[in-house]
Amino acid sequence: MAFSEDNLKGFVLALLSSFFIGSSFIIKKKGLRRAAAASGVRAGVGGFTYLLEPLWWVGMAIMIIGEVANFVAYAFAPAVLVTPLGALSIIVSAVLAHFILHEKLPQLGILGCVMCIAGSIIIVIHAPQESPITSVQEIWSLATQPAFLLYVASVIVLVFILIFHFAPRCGNTNALVFIGICSLMGSLSVMSVKALGTSLKLTFEGKNQLLYPETWFFMLVVAICVIMQMNYLNKALDTFNTAVVSPIYYVMFTSLTILASVIMFKDWDGQTAASIISEICGFVVVLSGTILLHTTNDFERSPFRGGYSSLTPGLSPITPTLSTRLCSGNGELLKHDQDVPSEDFCRQEMY
Repeated sequence: MAFSEDNLKGFVLALLSSFFIGSSFIIKKKGLRRAAAASGVRAGVGGFTYLLEPLWWVGMAIMIIGEVANFVAYAFAPAVLVTPLGALSIIVSAVLAHFILHEKLPQLGILGCVMCIAGSIIIVIHAPQESPITSVQEIWSLATQPAFLLYVASVIVLVFILIFHFAPRCGNTNALVFIGICSLMGSLSVMSVKALGTSLKLTFEGKNQLLYPETWFFMLVVAICVIMQMNYLNKALDTFNTAVVSPIYYVMFTSLTILASVIMFKDWDGQTAASIISEICGFVVVLSGTILLHTTNDFERSPFRGGYSSLTPGLSPITPTLSTRLCSGNGELLKHDQDVPSEDFCRQEMY
């Protein structure tokens, strides 16, 4: 299938997003080191002098630019294409940390980067083309089709069960509980973000969609989902090691997002079985590379290795979500690398 112009725009925006977000963590850490050297108090032990460091704010600004690019990418390309490409920010941050921060990238880490690139290429080559959307009401009709309503109802029921039944009983011992809530809500937030982004795109093209209540409804859903994701991702990161949370969250969030997109926007309609299988294989390769990178980094940080030479997991963002980049860090990891503030311990573009 030919690579459409909109897919190309979404692909380029997703790449720019990964580059900006991945590099922002390196710039912010440089700012953190400067602030710690000037004040003698690290952010990990309660210092806030990094807020007065211009370099840290430069990194924050670059991250925001990356988030905006990621948001706009969903207005042009299907979630099946955009969401898995968020893993490329891992490569950016790992490579830049190797050369700028002099944090060693292990050989298996290099293999993980190559796998992420290879899997992303496969996904891009076989990415589906979306049917053109002319109004937010058309998106609303897709969101209210029986199949997607069944998915939304299933997500809501599962979230309520996880929150009120499993969270009080095993939320602090089983990482799947909190991560499951984040991932389920994340899949709905991405669909709403895509709907909202498409509405704004049409508005800028001269077709004002802000007049329709559906646009504001999607905006409300985005806000609710982001708040819930931040809350339960914070709980997961506060309870479990980030090296455990990040890969599991990437797997669940990306898988559920692709499933939701396939149901709502019918991304795979008109594609051959070979193309669909190729996309799934590409996702599995990206997933394997991501897990390999985090596993390698965690192993290199082990005290049995005699130090913490590899890239901090918090500097290896996983998926394109705003909520996971605003969340608190993992107390266990703060013991290992105390010059990274809690907000920098996670990456996963809701988007």
